[in-house]
Formats: sequence, C-alpha cells, structure tokens
Amino acid sequence: MSLLNTILLLLVTILAVFWEAAFHGIRHVVGAQVDLLPALIVYAALYGSIGIVAMVAGIGGLTFDSLSANPLGISVLPLFLCGWVINSIREVILRDQTFAQFVLGYCASFATPVITLLLLLTTGKQPLFGWGTAWQVLVMSIGGAIATPIIFEAFALLDRVFGYRRSSETSFRPDREIRRGRS
Repeated sequence: MSLLNTILLLLVTILAVFWEAAFHGIRHVVGAQVDLLPALIVYAALYGSIGIVAMVAGIGGLTFDSLSANPLGISVLPLFLCGWVINSIREVILRDQTFAQFVLGYCASFATPVITLLLLLTTGKQPLFGWGTAWQVLVMSIGGAIATPIIFEAFALLDRVFGYRRSSETSFRPDREIRRGRS
C-alpha cells in the first residue's frame, strides 16, 4: 500500500466516523446505525501492513469513542483484533472476490460490537443490553457486509485515479530496422 493510499484510508476513516455521527437516516429507518469501521479494517488488513491496521484501529476507535457514549479507547482493541486476525491469514483469502469481502465484512461487523460489549461488561460498565441489542448487531453486521465490497471498489477507483501506473515496456524498439527477404 502506497503512502497516498494510507493517507486516503486514514482520511476516509475519520470521515466515516463523522458521517455515522452526523447522519441518522439509517438509524431512524431500521433502528440501528451501520458501522463502517469494521469494513475499513478489513480493507486495511487485506491490503496494508499490521502498522496500517493499528493506525486505522487507533484513529477510528478513538474518534468513534469520542463521539459516542463509550469509554475512550474501548473500541480500539476489538477493531485491532479483527484486523490482526484477517491480516495474519490474508495469504489464503481471495481478497478480490466480492463474496469473500462480503463474508469478511459480515464477520468483522459482527465481532467488533460483540467484543466491545464483552469488554464493557468485564470492566464493570452497565451498557444498555437486551433483545434490541441482538437486532442492532444483526443490522450492523448486514450493513457492514454490504458496505465492505463498496469500500473495496471505492478504494480501487481512488487507486486508479490517483495512483501512478508504470507503462509496460515492449520488446519493439522504433529505432531498430528489420530487414526482410534476401539481401
């Protein structure tokens, strides 16, 4: 992953958190807000190093916690754990397949709120927990699964637009003359 892709990924991470905090259209329709951070972690884990995963998890988690009722830093560990697991097995994942992106987005979007909830319960906090939580986790998981291939396509488009592509060299040289026939 190039430096430009890393900067764009961190910028999109911050913008995604602010989008979730500012626009409540999905929350009013289905009763839960779709979290885009697990989808961004999946992209960072498949195309970047573990350092990039840590940066996305740290910046995204701290920004998310600062705009929510969560204790500051509680979302960083679940995001990093999902990214670390995916990054450690990325050689066997078909990262260009839409179905694989969908499944990884679903798993990360399911695991992140569940691990966050477990961390909140083990630290002695009293989160709102009930049957509505299961619905919210289901909506977040399906929304994250749908958002993950879209994020992959958006970053592929950004890479084509802003990325430098080296031209392929041919074996033909225009200054060479080819003689045909008898001499």
